[in-house]
Amino acid sequence: MKIEQAQQQVDEWIRTVGVRYFSELTNLAQLVEEVGEVARILSRTHGDQSFKESDREVRLDDELADVFFVLLCLANQTGVNLTEAFEKNLAKKTARDARRHQENPKLQS
Repeated sequence: MKIEQAQQQVDEWIRTVGVRYFSELTNLAQLVEEVGEVARILSRTHGDQSFKESDREVRLDDELADVFFVLLCLANQTGVNLTEAFEKNLAKKTARDARRHQENPKLQS
């Protein structure tokens, strides 16, 4: 699935199931909350903290999908075509960082 298709699917879901988009500020808060849930999982699986018994069933893939869903909502609400934006952003990063990471001694194995 292309990002544009995902944006269309989210828009269709919002119109048929979700009634309407939450406000942009509400969706921003939702995005921050979902990113926090991803951070919690990663800090417990790769960091020093352990899971509470009630958190053992959480899934990283599901939480990342929640982040992606809210991001798609924000893009739809603000008229951003994420496919185009991502392609432009990747081109910018490639031009800017063409040698930077390869020459970074911290990244050498």
